[in-house]
Amino acid sequence: MTNLKDLITRYRIVYETLITAGNLGAGKGLEIYVVGGVVRDILIGRPINEIDLMVIGDGIEFARDLATELGVHKIVQFKKFGTARIPYRRIPVEVASARTETYQPDSRKPAEVRYTDLEGDLIRRDFTINAMAIDLSPEHFGDLHDPYQGTLGLEQRLLITPLDPDETFSEDPLRMLRGAYFAAQLGCVIDDSCLSAMRCQAERISIVSPERITTEIIKILNAPEPSIGLIILQDVGLMEFVFPEIAAMHGMGQPKEWHHKDVFYHTLQVVDNVAQLTDKMELRFAALVHDIAKPVTRKIDSSQGVTFHGHDELGGRMLYKIARRMKLSNELRDYLQKLTRLHLRPIALAKKGVTDSAVRRLMLAAGDEIDDLLTLCRADITTKNPHLVKRYMGNFSRVELLMQDVVERDAMRAFQSPVHGDEIMEIYGLKEGKLIGKIKNAIEVAILNGKIENTYEAARSYLDKIIPEYQAEINNLKN
Repeated sequence: MTNLKDLITRYRIVYETLITAGNLGAGKGLEIYVVGGVVRDILIGRPINEIDLMVIGDGIEFARDLATELGVHKIVQFKKFGTARIPYRRIPVEVASARTETYQPDSRKPAEVRYTDLEGDLIRRDFTINAMAIDLSPEHFGDLHDPYQGTLGLEQRLLITPLDPDETFSEDPLRMLRGAYFAAQLGCVIDDSCLSAMRCQAERISIVSPERITTEIIKILNAPEPSIGLIILQDVGLMEFVFPEIAAMHGMGQPKEWHHKDVFYHTLQVVDNVAQLTDKMELRFAALVHDIAKPVTRKIDSSQGVTFHGHDELGGRMLYKIARRMKLSNELRDYLQKLTRLHLRPIALAKKGVTDSAVRRLMLAAGDEIDDLLTLCRADITTKNPHLVKRYMGNFSRVELLMQDVVERDAMRAFQSPVHGDEIMEIYGLKEGKLIGKIKNAIEVAILNGKIENTYEAARSYLDKIIPEYQAEINNLKN
């Protein structure tokens, strides 16, 4: 039997926590295992942010005792399911009794939970790569239990279910979305039998809560290449139920000068382009929805060809209803609406003769999201024509220079000496005139050149220092 102790020791906090759990279990005569994604991630060397433990026995009672050992005063219990969460500050721990479950057709919540043994627990899991366990007992610490060939699935990068996939996905339809996520996150391929079952069971995703669906979509967006998971959702018919506005883009053509793919595949290319530039989930989500209104606004004009007039503004309005359906936060909703409404504006500013006020209006509208907006606009160029790419990217560079120039000139206009003209006139008994401007300018130049600090005290001291240079002019004005 394969022993993974050496691999586990690479995760210091995980190792120490598992040793504590194993020793506690041995003292109570219980079988304790670490299971699921933790085992998978240990095998492939991915980061571990949470520990899942399985107890052959009372999981909640063991969780209470383990929490005490870890110095945690309170656990979160789910008595109906025999599970508990330990909010350990070093790494959260989930503890569950080994169990098998039965479901009602209209719900993914277990109707009945029965305690079982190790293999009975593992076989109910979503994919074989998550159906492995590591023994934590002191005499067998690190021994791998892999009854459904999960290690082979990892080697082959193949997602397959321990049970018949129709049964697995029918019991808990959310597992279909998880399959798309694992494919995108781990670079796995979903087995053909699983894909067929997903097509048959796609409509059952409607029994899953919007919050859980949104969580899985966001996880797909956080993957290195989100399009892998999103294409799976479309191909098996899930997208129609989880994000119908995206599904509607599939097969919808657009002008080839700008985009060589249909709206759906263009959108996914934009998402991947953004994913190469940033880990920011919100910006990846914006890339997914920026053309959300194209299917609604598409028209064929006799002179212009295919058009999507107003899809930016309508897309912003559509996102209000979408955000409510998907249970998005108000902050994320507002962010997505802003970038969707503005995503066509920067390219319009690249035209010659654009006014400073037009640049300011865009910068004011975008606010703190101006950099994200420009990133989205650059990612939105998916044409394969290298000359067009060069031209469009050059346009965005021009827009950035315009913005930088406006900012610098506005800053210069707003900049003034900390010592105002009225004060200079009062101190030296002078009237308003060119000399006051010269003195103020001398102070401002000293600040800009780094000669003095931009504070009132430094400016006032510098005024006293330079005033002898202007004494002759002061005398002439007074005489």
